This record gives sequence, structure tokens and C-alpha cells, in this order.
Amino acid sequence: MNLVWQRFTLSSLPLKEYLATSYVHRSLVGLLSSWRQTSVLLQWGNATAAALLSLIYALAPFVSSTLVGLLLVACVGFWLLLTLSDEATPADVSSVTPIHLLVLLYWVIAAVATVLSPVKRAALNDLGTLTLYLLLFALCARVLRSSRLRSWIIVLYLHVSLIVSVYGLQQWFFGATALATWVDPESPLSKTTRVYSYLGNPNLLAGYLLPAVIFSLVAIFAWQSWPKKALALTMLIVNTSCLILTFSRGGWIGLVVAVLAVMALLVYWKSLEMPPFWRTWSLPIVLGGLIGILVLAVILIPTFRERVLSIFADRKDSSNNFRRNVWDAVFEMIRDRPIIGIGPGHNSFNQVYPLYQRPRYTALSAYSILLEVTVETGFVGLACFLWLIIVTFNTAFLQMRRLRQLRSVEGFWLIGAIAILLGMVAHGTVDTVWYRPEVNTLWWLIVALVASYWTPLAQNQTNSSSLEATGN
Repeated sequence: MNLVWQRFTLSSLPLKEYLATSYVHRSLVGLLSSWRQTSVLLQWGNATAAALLSLIYALAPFVSSTLVGLLLVACVGFWLLLTLSDEATPADVSSVTPIHLLVLLYWVIAAVATVLSPVKRAALNDLGTLTLYLLLFALCARVLRSSRLRSWIIVLYLHVSLIVSVYGLQQWFFGATALATWVDPESPLSKTTRVYSYLGNPNLLAGYLLPAVIFSLVAIFAWQSWPKKALALTMLIVNTSCLILTFSRGGWIGLVVAVLAVMALLVYWKSLEMPPFWRTWSLPIVLGGLIGILVLAVILIPTFRERVLSIFADRKDSSNNFRRNVWDAVFEMIRDRPIIGIGPGHNSFNQVYPLYQRPRYTALSAYSILLEVTVETGFVGLACFLWLIIVTFNTAFLQMRRLRQLRSVEGFWLIGAIAILLGMVAHGTVDTVWYRPEVNTLWWLIVALVASYWTPLAQNQTNSSSLEATGN
């Protein structure tokens, strides 16, 4: 059974041997290697790539999607230069991981969906956008293999998110004009301020801040000095407060899932140092305490209770009713093109959805990541997407377990990555802010963070055996 799981998750895939015999790899990688020897820019390639990535993650909350798109084009162009000028010999096999292969497979499926799309021109345009995001993942995975650059990107994002959160809290205390009908006008919360900071949408802000909350939590353990721990605690309090004040139900669901996951993983990480009693009971106590706090908040805080209960109001809540009507139309779209979908992107969706929509229920997306993927690329694409997520989680857990045995604080970032991905998937089940540049770039950053830690399974087992031998 273990062998079947290893093959399903591509853990035992002989990537080094494959790259050594790959005609495409030998033909393209290293094509410009002689130029790299004389190019000052390429000699500092990873640092330059990190600077480009820094621009994206520093500016994304504050600038237009067009400018983010231009920065993505620059990142992709530089990734191509770096790849073509690499050494042809695959000495560093970790540059290509099972996650890379499934990302490539998903792109191939999206390309086939584009060719077979009933709206080919719109699908082709959005395939280009999808390609930019997937190659952003490739560049991030390359850059984040450096622990110094990895730390820089995470710290940069945390500081930018702190600025965003502070402005969101300012809106809460001094008021902010609602830019859209975010709350049911018949709800007791219709006059409640929902902060949106620089992003213009509270649901989008919640999706953007979710990784910041979890990263700031694990930073308390990963950062060693007390001033840094105090900064991480400040970030945790400010980011969490701002996320809660978005009153985004999807964001709250993602936050609960992510916090429960990160606490469970932190207990697992610390269990090596615990006495037998706490090793057995710490997890039930911690999770039970968190759930108890959540229940008390629902009971004692009226605004929180109203918003939580609206999740279960079905069609009595206008937001729920809107999503239900959109989903009904989306199910019909999937029924008509179940295998390969209509093609990737919101432009394809916007051209096909009006043929199925209920009167007065216009929509720009399917309001669910899983439904959106199925609409765009059919059940074939959905299967690949779920496979990618499973392989990513498996890779993250294996590498986190390896770093736990080595007592390396780097493992805390993997704990954060697992929790963030779970939270973003939970949020994305009922919303599609995942497709906005501010959130989509973060998703691929987190997936790339996991890929950057990957080592071949045989090497993992060798390291574990050496550690055990040393311990004995």
C-alpha cells in the first residue's frame, strides 16, 4: 500500500535519471550557457529574480492588475533566460519536482481545453494569463531554494500585509464607505463596516491576509531573537484582527481551518520534546480549546453570531441565494461539457455563462474554485488539480517530517505552508478571490515554497537512516 501511495504522489519518481535522458531538457537547458559566463546580470540571476518577485509581492495590493501582469511578464522572461543559460547537466535534481510535473500537466490540459473551447479566442487569451501564473510558480520555486532569499520574500510579504492590515483597522475605527452590496440589506449587519483596506473588497482582503496570519504565527517559533518574536506577535494580532473585521464568511472558514491545521502541526512538531501525558493529550486539549473559544464567541458576540448563522441560512440570505443560483447554472454548464470544459479563464466564463444564467444573477465566476476548475477544464482538469494539491500536501508533510528530525527551524515555514494551502482551499470552496492577482500570486508562492524544500525520497531515507544511526 505504501508503494502505491509513493507512486500516486510521485515520491519515488526517478527525476534525475529522466532529466539525464530527456531530449527536451538537453536541447533547451544550457542553450545560452556560454552567454551566462560573460553576463553580469545572469551571474546574479537568482538575486535579480528575487528583486522582480519582490516588486510583485510589494506592489500587488496597491496597484492595478495590469501592472501586476506586466511584472509577471518580466518574471517569466527572466525565468526563460535563467533556464536557457543553466548548465545542461541536471546536477541539482531538486530544480524539477513532482509538483512541477503536475503543474505542467495541468497546463497541457488547459491548452487542450482551449483548442476544444466553444470560445477559442477568449480561452486563448486566458491561457496566456494562466501560463504567466504557472511560470511565476517555476521562478518562485527556483528562487526560494535559497534560504536567505526565501526568508527575504516571506519577511517582505509580512511587512506589506502589516501595512494593509493597519489601514484596514483604520477603516474600522474611522469608518469606510461600502463599495458594493457586501451584506444582505435585510440583515441586522447591513450597517456594519466591512473593512477592505487597499484591495477594495473585504472578501479579497480576507483571502490576501490569510497567509499573513499563519506566517506571522509560525514566525513566532521560526524567528530566534525576542525582538523578532515580538514583531511576529504584533503582526499576528494586527493581521488576525483585520481579517476578522472583513466579516468575510469564506475568509473566516479559511481562517478556522488554517488555524486548526497549524496548531495540530505545531503540536506534532513539539511532541518529540513532550512527556508521555502531553504527547497524548496536548492535541485534543489545544483543538478543543480553540473550538471552545469559537463557540463562546458565537454565543457572546451578537455581530459575530449573526454572521456565522447566516452561513446556514441557505436561500434566506441574499448572498447564499445568489451563489445557489449561480451554482445551479454552473452545474448545467458542467453537464453540457463535462470532460474538458469550456476553456480557461474568466473571459471564457463570461461568454458562456449568460447562456445558462438565471434572470438577474449575472456572475464573473463560479464562486467556487472546484466548480471553476471543472467548468474551465472539465473533470479531467479537476482530477489533475486535485492530484496537484494532494502531491503538494504529501511533499510538504514529508519534508516537514524530515526537518523535524533534523530539528531545523525551516520546518516551521512548511507547517505554515500546509495550513495556508488548507485554509485557501477551504475559502476557495465558496468564493473565487483565488483568481485575483493579489491572491493567485500568493497561492503559487506557497506551492513554490513547498517545492523549494523537495528532495528525492531516496535522499530523505538516507538522511533519516544517518540520523537514526547517530542517535544510536
